[in-house]
Amino acid sequence: MKTHRFRILVVVCILLSGLLLCPYTLVRAEGAGSSAKKLVLDARSRAPLSDGTGRFMVVQNKLEWDPKQTAIIICDMWNQHWCKGATSRVGELAPRMNEVVSRARNKGMLIIHSPSGTVKFYEDHPARKRAQDAPTAANVPGDISKWCRWIDENEETLGYPIDHSDGGCDCQPKCKQDSPWRSQVDIIEIRNEDAISDSGVEAWNLLEQHGIDNVIIMGVHTNMCVLGRPFGLRNMARYGKNVVLMRDMTDTMYNSRMRPFVSHFTGTDLVVEHIEKYVCPTITSTVFTSQPQFCFKNDKRPRVVFISAESEYKAEQSLPEFAHELKTKYGLYCEVLQGSISKKGQGRYYIAGMEALTNADLAVLFVRRRALPIEQMKYFRNYMDSGRPLIGLRTASHAFDTRGNAPDGHAEWRKLDPEVLGGNYHGHHGNGPKCAVTRAAGADSHPILAGVKMPFTSDSSLYEVRPLTKSTKRLLIGTIPDKEPEPVAWTNRYKKSRIFYTSLGHPDDFGNAQFRRLLINAVFWAMDKPVPKPKETR
Repeated sequence: MKTHRFRILVVVCILLSGLLLCPYTLVRAEGAGSSAKKLVLDARSRAPLSDGTGRFMVVQNKLEWDPKQTAIIICDMWNQHWCKGATSRVGELAPRMNEVVSRARNKGMLIIHSPSGTVKFYEDHPARKRAQDAPTAANVPGDISKWCRWIDENEETLGYPIDHSDGGCDCQPKCKQDSPWRSQVDIIEIRNEDAISDSGVEAWNLLEQHGIDNVIIMGVHTNMCVLGRPFGLRNMARYGKNVVLMRDMTDTMYNSRMRPFVSHFTGTDLVVEHIEKYVCPTITSTVFTSQPQFCFKNDKRPRVVFISAESEYKAEQSLPEFAHELKTKYGLYCEVLQGSISKKGQGRYYIAGMEALTNADLAVLFVRRRALPIEQMKYFRNYMDSGRPLIGLRTASHAFDTRGNAPDGHAEWRKLDPEVLGGNYHGHHGNGPKCAVTRAAGADSHPILAGVKMPFTSDSSLYEVRPLTKSTKRLLIGTIPDKEPEPVAWTNRYKKSRIFYTSLGHPDDFGNAQFRRLLINAVFWAMDKPVPKPKETR
């Protein structure tokens, strides 16, 4: 299927070329005589690992689209929903969505408003007539007039990550199901040059009439109409359109008292992950607004941003799985920013989505010898200057030190290790002997070590880091035969920021229950919060 070929192409592009640009950059189109500006999207998808474990890695890919060959479809942003909570969240989404639509329209993109079941309200509107008058395309798919429940047998077999069989109302008491919608919510402006349709056939005719291959879908609800409507993600993907979901301009119908018993907003995140795995990539509204992605006012989850860009220790595999555990068992919001894992190429010096640090409560850094575009490094510098916490893993000690290989227009932070982490990385012992990890003297009562059983072993080669700065507090010591012991975990303070660093981080470490306990403790210590009891998910 074309959607799967497209997903494979995404993986190949990021692994081999790593060519990425700023999420709200406009670049000149290639080709003689062309002066049109292209829209550059940072599209996120998830690729299965080749180890047969069923795990996925986060992949970021750059898409360059001609705005005039791109459409936005707004799904079911009704004036009223039968669920009061859903109606309230639509009201929150609408102003930002209207901003996105306005900016997209100004770039020459076609806007298709699709408030299903209400188009009769617009029967005299020029935008409705525009959809009706679009000539029948020669290639209209035979069943695009129907819902698409699953994109293929694989998705159907795996099913949804959430149980919405009760209708998905998260209110107490539950709202009575009905059909109160009469139009699209008024906040989203409909212009005469737009189109109005809830028909898959009409939407397809419009796209073909205007030579549109690229489609951005936003609206509600992700796990129902956005995926399944005739004009929805699955149909657009399986019939060959380059389709993406704007993941911060959507919502789910999910009752948090149903499986997997996570918050409503985590339920949305899980559906987005599902889409990235099996249907299509996702983007954020940042590409149009230059603002951090939208967040609902009642989404009070602490926000953890993982920054991953290294090619030695498979952080691109370890961090998404660990983030998933924090998300589902501990109620955190987790965003994984995945840079290129290539060892060469200009694209390795770019990490999409650094603006997520603007409203992050914790940053987790697993980066090796990268420089960043000046604006991206500014996000990280501003974050650290704000007094918010940082966890550094393994190669974070030399995260932004390229040894003088930084491209023009890029920034390093060569002294991040001594200035922020409190370390002194100057090499490491060879691979081979397992590292025995024990508590440092006087560290027994530290909350980061609570419940961590000692000793344990690590396959991580032992870093040479002595002497640490005086402001550090040693927590763990690593020992290998015939060598002096070295600190392998400690805390520090940078200005007002709580800092935790560990030189551990080998892929096998993440499979070690003691190491994971250590990291979970560190996450909550860094945010100055008690570690909650993990939720049982099933």
